[in-house]
Amino acid sequence: MSSSAPDSRRCVVYKSLRKADTYVYLRVASEPAALPAALRHALEPLARVMEIDLSVTRKLARVDIDTLAAALDSPGYYLQLPPA
Repeated sequence: MSSSAPDSRRCVVYKSLRKADTYVYLRVASEPAALPAALRHALEPLARVMEIDLSVTRKLARVDIDTLAAALDSPGYYLQLPPA
C-alpha cells in the first residue's frame, strides 16, 4: 500500500524520555498536547520515534493492530507500558 494512506489509518509513536519502555501512539493529525494533562506531564518529555501505516497488514511487537486502531478512535491514543 502506498504512503498516501488516509490520516485515520496512520499513527505516530512517541517514546517517553522519563518512563523507560513507555510509548504513546497518536493519530498523525494529533499532537502530544492533546493527551490528558496528567498523563502528558507524567510522560514528558516525549520524543517522536516513528510513523506507522495501519492500513498495511502487519504485526506489531506488543499490540494488536485492531486494539490499537480502536484506542486511536476512543480515547484518541494508545499507551504502551513496559512488560510486567
